[in-house]
Amino acid sequence: MEYLLQVKIGALVGLLLLTLFFGFIPARVKWFRQTNGTETHRIVQSLISCFAGGVFLAACLLDIIPDYLSDINTELDARKVETSFPLPEFIMALGFFIVLILEKIVVNCREVGGAQEERAPLIPENRNGHSHGRGPHPDLEGSGHHVHMDFQAHSSFRSFMLFLSLSLHSVFEGLAIGLQNTNSKVLEICIAILVHKSIIVFSLSLKLVQSSVPPLWVAAYIGVFAMMSPIGIAIGISVMEAQLGAGALIQVVLEGLAAGTFIYITFLEILPHELNSPGKQLLKVLFILLGFAIMTALTFLG
Repeated sequence: MEYLLQVKIGALVGLLLLTLFFGFIPARVKWFRQTNGTETHRIVQSLISCFAGGVFLAACLLDIIPDYLSDINTELDARKVETSFPLPEFIMALGFFIVLILEKIVVNCREVGGAQEERAPLIPENRNGHSHGRGPHPDLEGSGHHVHMDFQAHSSFRSFMLFLSLSLHSVFEGLAIGLQNTNSKVLEICIAILVHKSIIVFSLSLKLVQSSVPPLWVAAYIGVFAMMSPIGIAIGISVMEAQLGAGALIQVVLEGLAAGTFIYITFLEILPHELNSPGKQLLKVLFILLGFAIMTALTFLG
């Protein structure tokens, strides 16, 4: 058991360091933070963002939702709860509507207060002070405000909710490691989470940078996100050491709310933002499929 504890602590440290490394690549590399680069630079940035969109889509459909449905069905069976009402799906819907309602409250408060961020025009004035025409303009993709036809796409609030739902899911991933009782299973799950989380945190960091979140806040987000899986591992270790089994129902409810949150972010923020922006539509779809395919392959390989 002592060696098993050492393996879990090693997994904890490895997850923390690797997540920080990949998370700070978009945040620290100037190339990712440029908003007025060349046309080629803007296209490449957009394609990378589409790849991240495919990653989030796969994480939503192939990882977060299946994990939650499996966990809650197991918990309901253990408690001998039988109902014809789709309770697991209802909990996800609650998560979806919580984010929707909170976002609209925030937007309404900003409008009442006179803030203009969420009401930016579709085609803003450029840096020289004159307005563009009505037709598609290549500078839309890389303007200083990162404005697209979906002009509310990259709001800071949605970025925060994306961070929150991913962080909650990361805690449960770490919990799965901490609750294992064999060395091989710990290593197997840890390697899978390391690969999976490296891609996720890179994509999350990219979205935060594109949302014009201040650098210090990006660093704070990435730092907190990196600690989520280690916190989950620590909780799992504590439960194993103390021989406790309580709190499973609360865990699955939180998983369901996080899944509903992620559905909202994926289908109302990430994909519309990329697919509504002009130019290279087929290439964007290809990169979304590429991100989805890579995450699918990782899921298939276990």
